[in-house]
Amino acid sequence: MNKLPLQKRVQILSMLCEGSSMRSISRVADVSINTVSKLLVDAGNACSAFHDDKVRGVEARRVQCDEIWSFTYAKQKNVKTAKAAPENAGDTWTWTALDSDSKLIVSWLVGGRDSEYAMAFMDDLRSRLANRVQLTTDGHSAYLEAVEGAFGGDVDYAQLVKLYGEPAEKSPERKYSPSVCKGARKRRVEGNPDPGHVSTSHVERQNLTMRMQMRRFTRLTNAFSKKFENHMHMIALYTVWYNFVRIHKSLRVTPAMAAGLTDRVWEMANIVELIDAAAPKPGPRGLYKKKAL
Repeated sequence: MNKLPLQKRVQILSMLCEGSSMRSISRVADVSINTVSKLLVDAGNACSAFHDDKVRGVEARRVQCDEIWSFTYAKQKNVKTAKAAPENAGDTWTWTALDSDSKLIVSWLVGGRDSEYAMAFMDDLRSRLANRVQLTTDGHSAYLEAVEGAFGGDVDYAQLVKLYGEPAEKSPERKYSPSVCKGARKRRVEGNPDPGHVSTSHVERQNLTMRMQMRRFTRLTNAFSKKFENHMHMIALYTVWYNFVRIHKSLRVTPAMAAGLTDRVWEMANIVELIDAAAPKPGPRGLYKKKAL
């Protein structure tokens, strides 16, 4: 089986994590778009398994959760009239849980924004934590039942409910701008959360990093995800890259080092090693059964 050289695969994966589109990568790296797509799938599967195995027993004090919107194939309002829309077309939400101190992405989930996904997300987050934490989310109502089901009373939980209003002056550009935040209200839900640390600023800043580093999150382009599975593969690759490879500017180490999950800075070549380790081993060649005489 033909395999791209190590440096070529490192280049492709690095460009995927630095905001390049798949077609631009195929042109710059001089490979076919199918090669880029296959490498993304392999990287996504390997990184998903690695994150699931290694990001366990996280000792965090404060965890912030949020959801970031994107869409697959077509925006939700256009799915009914879209040609040959796949099953998972439409709004695609990425849930993330961030350790506020180490900036580690502890848990992530891609799917809808309803209570079913909220419960699956919180169950996964709880399974990765080693101790009681202070948890902060936005005012999304699906969190209430999900946090109660996953943590019970073993959490200090508060919601930061932001209050939005319309701008004084409306213009045609209004549809490309977010609503104006008029204020925020802190609401204790469970336990004894410290009001001074009831915030979602860190996870919202990480949302910006996601939009900057993954081309499929960029608004008003044609680089959005065409396949739901590829969207998940990219999130899996990005999460391992963000946690283990990318040095956080303020921490001066990677989030995984700050969280005590590793003692070194990883390189993209290490992610290629994960891909190779997960690849099926080729069997012996040239064997055949002799016909009975």
